[in-house]
This record gives sequence, structure tokens and C-alpha cells, in this order.
Amino acid sequence: MKTKIAIIDTMFARGDMGKVCIETMEKNAKKNNWEIEIMRKTVPGVKDIPVALSQLLEQGCQAGIVFGMPGSAKVDKTCSHEASLGIQEVQLMTRKTVLEVFVHEDEGKDDKDLAEVMHNRASKHALNLLWMIFKPEELEKRAGSGERQGRENAEQVML
Repeated sequence: MKTKIAIIDTMFARGDMGKVCIETMEKNAKKNNWEIEIMRKTVPGVKDIPVALSQLLEQGCQAGIVFGMPGSAKVDKTCSHEASLGIQEVQLMTRKTVLEVFVHEDEGKDDKDLAEVMHNRASKHALNLLWMIFKPEELEKRAGSGERQGRENAEQVML
């Protein structure tokens, strides 16, 4: 039986992170013989994500990943916070895992750097979700390692 995964992305984003996620998931699922079915929905902006996510989870998706790109203005940061609260509420109501993957437009030094952050974060979180579903021990092996999505890893502090 295939595991259904919800992918929500936005048209306001400046790059197609949903496509990167799907490519990463399909490649890794095939390599590991994990059977997945991806259900994708694209919405205008981050505030539209919670309802679309809820709809796909109600349609049988076992987990989800959402992508958005808030702008650099104060109002955009407020909107992304409100969207995050909505995403968290959907997780609590459905008791299903959803990874929120937002890349803020002002994270990049220039367009090339921003594209690298988007690709890196989308592909790494796609893999993280697959591990959460199919192979949680991969995450446990990395606990406290300082791994990051979107930028270089932080240095590990030994306890």
C-alpha cells in the first residue's frame, strides 16, 4: 500500500520548491523501495496553506510538507507567522506530521544564493520527511549533529 504524502506550495515563491521536493522524494523512494503517492496542491500564498493542507490530509495523506516564501516586509513576516500557527493547528487537529519549509526572500545575498537556499532546503526536508515516515533511525543518528537545511551545518558541541 502506498503512503500518501501531501505537498503544498505557493505561486508567490520565486522558485518551484515543490518540484524539487517531488524529484527528491521520487528518487529516494525508488532507491529504497518505498511506495509513495504524492498529492500536490499549489495555492497563492502562505496564508492559504493551512486549508489546502487540511484538505489533503483529510483525503488520506499520512504526512505533509509545505513550502512558502514570505517577502522581506514586516507585513510579510507577520503573515508567515500567522500561516505557521495555522499549519501547527492543522498538525494538532489531524495528529499528522507536517514539515514547514519557508524560505524568506531576504535570506539570499542575491538571486543565485537564494536559489541555492531554496533547492537545498527543499531537497533536504523532502528527505527528512521520508526518513520520519520510513526510517526514523536516520534522524536519530543525526541528533545533535548541527545539520541545517538551506545553509551550511553548524559546528557540533560535544556534551
